[in-house]
Amino acid sequence: MSDDFELETLALHTGIHRSQFNEHSEALYLTSSYVFDSAAQAAARFSGAEPGNIYSRFTNPTVTAFEERLAALEGAEACVATSSGMSAILTCVMGLLSAGDHVIASRSLFGATVNLFNNILKRFGVETTFVSATDVAAWQAAVKANTKLLFIETPSNPLTEISDITALAAVARKAGAWLAVDNCFCSPILQRPLELGADLVIHSATKYLDGQGRVLGGAVLAALVLGQWVWVIAILGLGPSVEQYLDIVKRQGGPATGGDGEREGGGCRNTVRGKWPIT
Repeated sequence: MSDDFELETLALHTGIHRSQFNEHSEALYLTSSYVFDSAAQAAARFSGAEPGNIYSRFTNPTVTAFEERLAALEGAEACVATSSGMSAILTCVMGLLSAGDHVIASRSLFGATVNLFNNILKRFGVETTFVSATDVAAWQAAVKANTKLLFIETPSNPLTEISDITALAAVARKAGAWLAVDNCFCSPILQRPLELGADLVIHSATKYLDGQGRVLGGAVLAALVLGQWVWVIAILGLGPSVEQYLDIVKRQGGPATGGDGEREGGGCRNTVRGKWPIT
């Protein structure tokens, strides 16, 4: 669906792929796996040579509809749905960071996010410096040679502190780092971080995307190439097809190991920086 439609239209109609039954509302595909016309087709889909569903841990039509719709609302090129907001954050950092990397994060983060950065990631060699959400100079002063990620939650949960996304995007760009924004409080209806210069957007679908307390889920959104890196980590159980998938991503425009690349996406300029997280 074209991005020229209003957000309300995108929210209602993006990602709908009707089956042969022409259902009015989205169908729920409660299946773990899929059938193929032939062994050759199965081989082509598992290798990535042909698009299509192969196993619901990788892709599922119901999940894909959610991803396409949220990507359209955020103005992103890629969306990875996860089982919770915290799994979205973990997927993001596991996809982009390595031992020895440095993160700058807001002090005004959800408590579980603070625990992830301050305790869990530390065990794997990732250092985090916490600074004020509203003091741009403090973010700049905290930058190190190994800084790879700036992480903010704006408005913050639960203090509702507001960060200057555009200013922090400039800090990240100067440092050669990524800027990730947890947008669960505003949702894309009120705030679209990619348009303000962010590289990644994080969501807890449990918050305002659902709004009714019925859902546990999350998402990571980004430009296409950056989103593909995160997607590989999100489904690292790919098994024998992971190497083939990485080859496909590289052929489609991903930077070679150790290289840099740039890509236009999501209504803003997203710069893909640094190395492939998996080689």
